[in-house]
Amino acid sequence: MLGTLLSALLTQRAAERSRRREQERAERAQVQARDAEERRTCYVALNTASRQYLAALTDHMHALLRAEDPRAVRQRLTESRDLHRDVYAEAQMRLPDPVFALAGEATHAFGSLYGRLRRLDDGVPRDSLDAAQGEIDALWERLRELRRGMRADLGASEVPRPSPPGPDPGTSRTDPGASRASSGR
Repeated sequence: MLGTLLSALLTQRAAERSRRREQERAERAQVQARDAEERRTCYVALNTASRQYLAALTDHMHALLRAEDPRAVRQRLTESRDLHRDVYAEAQMRLPDPVFALAGEATHAFGSLYGRLRRLDDGVPRDSLDAAQGEIDALWERLRELRRGMRADLGASEVPRPSPPGPDPGTSRTDPGASRASSGR
């Protein structure tokens, strides 16, 4: 009789442990899914803000080339720069190290290009608009690398491949900033 009672008790405890482990496993899966979704949302925001910032920088350069009044372009540039700064500040807390390194390099290059264009706009040129165009082309490539890194982290791509030279393949005709940004290349 004691064996029967112990057997029932042991069976109940084993079933309880099994349910607890399954519940913990389900909770871990939910946390991982939530973390992946938050990271994906952060990546989308960073990609969007980066592309808008680069498009605004490109528009500013084109306004300087055409010697037109750059006030409207300056306003858009300031807004896109502020947005990028805010999105990047949040991304700094979420990005894994490999993606963070790529984002940091791109952000540093944005700052360098912004400074160059502002000096040219203020009439204190240390460099030419041709040098700015070279920086813009290099920045489009940096954004491709950043996007590949983000996609690889999310498991959205198999093996990162080098992209073909030319305009950014992610540029959409429906994105007015992107079409302006790639039109002068």
